[in-house]
Amino acid sequence: MNASTLPDIAAQTAAAHLPLDWVGMAGIAQPVVLHGQRIAARVSAGVSLDAAAARGIHMSRLYLALAALEEEELTPALLARLLDEFLASHAGLSARAQLEIRGEALLRRPALVSPLAGWKGYPFAVEARLDGAGLAVELEVAVGYSSTCPCSAALACQLLQQRFAADFAGRELERDAVLEWLGSSAGSLATPHSQRSTATLRVSLAREAAELPLVELIERAEAALGTALQTAVKRADEQAFALANGQNLMFCEDAARRLHAALLRQPVRRARGARREPARPRRGGREPLAAGRRLSPPAPVRPVAGPPAPRGPAGVAPRASSAR
Repeated sequence: MNASTLPDIAAQTAAAHLPLDWVGMAGIAQPVVLHGQRIAARVSAGVSLDAAAARGIHMSRLYLALAALEEEELTPALLARLLDEFLASHAGLSARAQLEIRGEALLRRPALVSPLAGWKGYPFAVEARLDGAGLAVELEVAVGYSSTCPCSAALACQLLQQRFAADFAGRELERDAVLEWLGSSAGSLATPHSQRSTATLRVSLAREAAELPLVELIERAEAALGTALQTAVKRADEQAFALANGQNLMFCEDAARRLHAALLRQPVRRARGARREPARPRRGGREPLAAGRRLSPPAPVRPVAGPPAPRGPAGVAPRASSAR
């Protein structure tokens, strides 16, 4: 039996003629190479189905084209080549192609003071689209950081002032006595709370971009926030981190504005937005406000056409979305 004798149901005419905005596969397990690092990623690949009467696309051709991701550095040029292959293999069917890659990059980060270092994970996403307007690539990365609540800091400071006034009432202040008081349990009567949060940044790359500026974006964000999460630490690093938190009191709105300003200084790229999400609520059942500003309109939501389709290669679920 050969291919010519196998039934091809997709070649039959569809009952309803309707172009589809996106048809493809999501959640494909795929290794990628980014900054010389091999990363286990999840990939979504698809094309538009502009031929209104067509019933299917060549999903295996999309799947096989992804093999280049495990051998070559992930760059805008590689993304453009893959998307061009998607369209070439669907000539007469598709006018637009899309590829999304999600993974976690591991970067070795130094301690603040000591010579120690450790690894941190940074979830990222790359979304590339190719159509009549050309190639568009967006990069998203999540950065974990610590923040001390300004309101909590002010309330803690007030309690310390009140305790200090009570303990030294009617006494002549002596330097050694004050230093001893500050180093005792009375000096830490109240401490402000901190929380671990995640900042998500998204940028559109300029058409002339030759690489994905993941590390540059992470370093710019961590410098703007001032309190990036630490890895291996000694006591000197803990003290330096405590100082950094005290000097960077931030509401979530403050963090979002710092990131906004940092993104606008990113050369030859357009900032799409910055979002800050608390990872640990400070009160049960209530999360601090997540603040952010989107610098360009979000993409329209595409309605899903029909029930889930049969599963594709390697257990990947094909998806189809209706045209806008």
